[in-house]
Amino acid sequence: MAAMEGPLSKWTNVMKGWQYRWFVLDPQTGLLSYYTSKEKMMRGSRRGCVRLKGALIGIDDEDDSTFTITCDQKTFHFQARDAEERRKWVNGLEETIVRHSQPRRCDISDSYIPTLEDFDKKLVEADAYLQILINQESELVSKIDKCEDEEEKAKYDGLKSSAANLLESIKQSIVLLQLAKNAVNPMNGVIASENYEEDNYAEKNTARSKSSGAASDPIISSSSPQLHISPPVSPTRVTHHLSAQVPALSYSSSDDEDFYDADEYLLYEESSQWDSARDSPVPEIDTQNIEVKSPDAVTATKMYDEDEDDEELDCGKHGSVITHLLSQVRIGMDLTKVVLPTFILERRSLLEMFADFFAHPDIFSSIPDLEDPKDRIVQVTKWFLSAFHAGKKGSVAKKPYNPIIGETFQCFYDMTEPGTEYKEPKPEDIVTDGPVPWATKNQVGFLAEQVSHHPPISAFYAENYNKGVSVNAYIWTKSKFLGLSIGVEMIGQAVLSDLKHDEEYLLTFPNGYGRSILTVPWFEMGGKCSISCAKTGFASTVVFHTKPFYGGSRHRITSEVSHVSDRKPFLTITGEWNGVMTSKWANGNSETFIDTLTIKTHKKRVKPVDQQDEFESRRLWKDVTYNLKMKNMDSATAAKHKLEERQRSERKEREATGTKWITNNFYEEGDSFIYKRPLQKRLEEKLEQIQRDRELQLQQQQQEETQAATTAAATTQQPQIRSQTPPQVQILPPQIHPPTQPNVPSQPTIAAEIPQSVPATVTAVDTTTPIPDSAQDQINDLLG
Repeated sequence: MAAMEGPLSKWTNVMKGWQYRWFVLDPQTGLLSYYTSKEKMMRGSRRGCVRLKGALIGIDDEDDSTFTITCDQKTFHFQARDAEERRKWVNGLEETIVRHSQPRRCDISDSYIPTLEDFDKKLVEADAYLQILINQESELVSKIDKCEDEEEKAKYDGLKSSAANLLESIKQSIVLLQLAKNAVNPMNGVIASENYEEDNYAEKNTARSKSSGAASDPIISSSSPQLHISPPVSPTRVTHHLSAQVPALSYSSSDDEDFYDADEYLLYEESSQWDSARDSPVPEIDTQNIEVKSPDAVTATKMYDEDEDDEELDCGKHGSVITHLLSQVRIGMDLTKVVLPTFILERRSLLEMFADFFAHPDIFSSIPDLEDPKDRIVQVTKWFLSAFHAGKKGSVAKKPYNPIIGETFQCFYDMTEPGTEYKEPKPEDIVTDGPVPWATKNQVGFLAEQVSHHPPISAFYAENYNKGVSVNAYIWTKSKFLGLSIGVEMIGQAVLSDLKHDEEYLLTFPNGYGRSILTVPWFEMGGKCSISCAKTGFASTVVFHTKPFYGGSRHRITSEVSHVSDRKPFLTITGEWNGVMTSKWANGNSETFIDTLTIKTHKKRVKPVDQQDEFESRRLWKDVTYNLKMKNMDSATAAKHKLEERQRSERKEREATGTKWITNNFYEEGDSFIYKRPLQKRLEEKLEQIQRDRELQLQQQQQEETQAATTAAATTQQPQIRSQTPPQVQILPPQIHPPTQPNVPSQPTIAAEIPQSVPATVTAVDTTTPIPDSAQDQINDLLG
């Protein structure tokens, strides 16, 4: 059977109506995938899919164009153009369902057939032997370290490295055995995929990286081809691309599903579904009866001011919990709905972690100071590469809190030298209408908000008022299980606006990976990012290289900066994103580009917790953070469970009343979220206010001149004329035009600072100066 594709209408719960979609039926994988348009299908931006194995087709006799597909405890509604089109789709769907629902044939001999219990015994034996090897490897390392002869010690280093690689291989083999067991005997409705092309791609990519020196990045992009390294796609057949992405369950982007953080309460509930013949590895607790300790105001603020300690996280100490977690997942599976244990959490929200992008506000704010566009693209690249090391407090990989919808985080960075005493600003220097109403014009204010719950999207905005530079970004995080590691796709983009030069720089983000989740997890980044300016034609590519399975180093980056007209880059950057990066120019000169080991980060300034709003991150998560810091995991789990339960109930109330969630600080435009009050918009409004004041003063001056002329004429006339009523002079009101809101985030050039606020009364405006024609000239004239 050949693949089918064409348009159908699908009923969506978000819009409460029929929506046009482009569908592709792949009989090889048993998937019915759909896209918002045929163009999105060609780019591989899938909106959702229906897994047809075991599905049921429903037809309404009274309507000859609609039909339903029920699978994975969901019902999808479709509408064709006519009865003939419905017949073709239904026939193709039924044939695919039969093909993938029939049991596979296998030759069974008369020999002994192992049972699941036998498999479990062998798995336990393998785990026991692994523990023996771990102990022996530890003793070997200890003896090598005690060796006093340096030459003899150097000889044993190769043996130590081989032993470590052997342990990693055995660990991965045991994980694959557990995954194979889950595929044969799925738990909690998790079904393994029949097609392992997606799973094998990680191994193939790793093998290629070993031979060619390239880094492996097994995350597969389904929505943003620019952001992620994907497996090769045949240009002539779409089905080859589809066959590499077989999800565990059907899904739809319009599903109103929950996205929760690590909730051990649910993990304990899941553990009750284990086979009664085996004891659950996770002790059952009742979070409702656990006392949650809450910090006082001083402690709550102080615990955030303290630097995050890089305490060692050994997942091997929590082996039973990790083993149970692995029993619920398969390679390539989305971890959004998978429960993660509390002990892996970092003590802050994801929104606060995004604020670390501006931990070097001096580099960010100096971009507009450079007059040459070539220097500006280099400075933007420098700020981008320096933004990641500050976000990781240590080498151990931990997961920040998943923000709750409506959650916000506000802070600012002072431009003074790190370590100097902070001085309170003058009232006239504060930007009261900015993202942080208590930050000054020379500080970098930052505001983040969780704007969507499904999918989980965070948006943030930052600006330096005096420099006329700002960043507007949105990020959608998607996590996947990759065997011994977890991958996180960072889908989204950022727009850096330089108002002084009327330039915009489009930036994308790398993927993140948590490696060695069975022992001591560590973090790395991978993927190709781009920085481009359409106005100047300058662009920069940054590749974050992941560590190969054997050999290689961690955290490597390579970057090339060039112009669209250049055949070769004029600048190449190499090094480590959390270490030293070196730049090499086209003329052969080399220098240190960034040294993150010596460069000091600026401290973010945040309001005390007791002065924050209810939905600000630090106040919202203070009980969870406090109990994690006190190492009281049960109380931390109960506190987090309380927040998530409140989110569930609020969502159900909105569903019952038909209320749609409205964001506070950002609005949706296409696939992006844009800050409602960006610097460019506020400057435009102030400019229009000044222009209205100018027009009003001109009207008043004309009125005064007319009255003066009338009075002078009356005094020179004859007495009989003076008694007559003076002529009426009609004064027209000024033409006041309401401010127009830009429909794109493009921003006009701002050359300097404008007044903090414009008085409501008429100000003294120089009416003799001619008003320039263009908006840019008006701004430059008013700002000097």
